[in-house]
Amino acid sequence: MEYASISGTDIRASRVCIGTWAMGGWMWGGSDEMEAAAAIRAGLEKGVNFIDTAPVYGFGASEEIVGKAISGIAREKVFISTKAGIEWKDGRVFRNASRERILKEIDDSLRRLMTDYIDIYHVHWPDPLVPMEETARTMAELLSRGKIRAIGVSNFSVRQMDEFRKTAPIHACQPPYNLFERGTEKEVLPYCKQNGIAVLAYGSLCRGLLSGRMRPDTAFEGDDLRKIDPKFQQPLYGRYLKAVDELDRFARARYQKGVLELAIRWVLDQGADFALWGVRSPRQLDRVEGTMGWGLDAEAKKEIEEILKRNIPSPTGPEFMAPPRAPEAAAASKGENG
Repeated sequence: MEYASISGTDIRASRVCIGTWAMGGWMWGGSDEMEAAAAIRAGLEKGVNFIDTAPVYGFGASEEIVGKAISGIAREKVFISTKAGIEWKDGRVFRNASRERILKEIDDSLRRLMTDYIDIYHVHWPDPLVPMEETARTMAELLSRGKIRAIGVSNFSVRQMDEFRKTAPIHACQPPYNLFERGTEKEVLPYCKQNGIAVLAYGSLCRGLLSGRMRPDTAFEGDDLRKIDPKFQQPLYGRYLKAVDELDRFARARYQKGVLELAIRWVLDQGADFALWGVRSPRQLDRVEGTMGWGLDAEAKKEIEEILKRNIPSPTGPEFMAPPRAPEAAAASKGENG
């Protein structure tokens, strides 16, 4: 396993980070708590000591699973990343990064995770209805009180990070980033490198699309968000699957690896400090060792670019996942209720 440090802290964690959104079940067609906890423990056995979660993942369920899974393990051997700034009501979610909301969320998260501190605490989404200074000042207060060890932001633009940093430091940034979703490369990635902010790339496998397990007839059940993800709708889905197939054949011919290993390695070699790998069963981490100890040279990256351009000339982003601000959620609820 490879490890990386977060500037301004004494945190040194595995470069693969276990993502737990799917473990919460919500928007992923359900989850098995026993399998999810076993996945976390399997990761720890393989040297993956970094776990990312959030209160909204299953409305507390994901954090509770993480807490139970690491119970009995020396706390200093596990690094936990979680978030604040999302509120939910009647199954609807919306942004709320107010001081009051964050102070409530930190205590709720600590209780569910069964710990007395969070290693990295992220503002999950920027909230246009709350002054950035209020949000940043609240996070700085939690840092000074020792409830968190590092401040992170997720889904923030460069402008928003600049505004936040007028009041509080940013130690980590969590943007969406993978072979198919590369908007982060334009401004966010260079900005973080320039300012010593660790990059935790989420969606490294693009919601399973880069796992190598997806087929044209793969079915998504219940509330699985892939039912509304444009990438999983035809004809786009077919184009992405063709790209995955070519990437897989390239990885096997060049490195004796599969597309999954290639996708994680690419994220790390493109400049992300950490790659979040969403799992909910132990077998999904079987190939984690295959992502470590090798790298992509300039020629390989060029060939990968050609595969992507040939198959997906107009890629789509992850914008569909963004939660609304509070008034939009209220308006939507009113419209449904007549």
